[in-house]
Amino acid sequence: MPSTPRAAIIPVTPFQQNCTLLWCDATKRAAVIDPGGDLDRIQAAIAKAGVTVEKILLTHGHIDHAGAAADLRDALGVPVEGPHRADKPLLDSLPETGAAYGIDGAKAVTPDRWLSEGDTVTVGELTFDVLHCPGHSPGSVVLVSRDARFAQVGDVLFRGSVGRTDLPGGDHAALISSIKTKLLPLGDDVAFIPGHGPTGTIGQERLSNPFLR
Repeated sequence: MPSTPRAAIIPVTPFQQNCTLLWCDATKRAAVIDPGGDLDRIQAAIAKAGVTVEKILLTHGHIDHAGAAADLRDALGVPVEGPHRADKPLLDSLPETGAAYGIDGAKAVTPDRWLSEGDTVTVGELTFDVLHCPGHSPGSVVLVSRDARFAQVGDVLFRGSVGRTDLPGGDHAALISSIKTKLLPLGDDVAFIPGHGPTGTIGQERLSNPFLR
């Protein structure tokens, strides 16, 4: 039997971003996905779950998803993986972006491993396929567990909506293409955790998401 993924969603920062603590039930090895801020809340969730974090995963480089990645890496002594290299300018400019949004102390971060289409990421005994899904940002990635029928989609897709494309590097046509060519084919039974708001399923979005009509 493949190991089962478990997840705890930790809303962080004034943007209420879904930082996700994802772990392998068999090994209790975990990853923190998109630590945007509120490090104390993230560390409390890690302690409550009783898991060992082995890496930090970034779906893209925006401040509300990556603002605390450097500090969390220093605190835990673990590597950062993702996003795609196309988001390097966003990660390099996190201090300036944070200042513009009134978020103090954000630090630039360079991942220990950039992710590309076709790569895989492991968390304990779990394996996730990497899909490069540009549009919301040039380097956005989605992580898919085909065994568990589960995806971590960042700000590519939301329940009833899609990622905004009016930020630097955004491209609405590219975003819709990413969703239609890479996410919808995953199957209607695939559940997802987005970067903001409630969880959903691919099937629900195929039927009712107004941006995909």
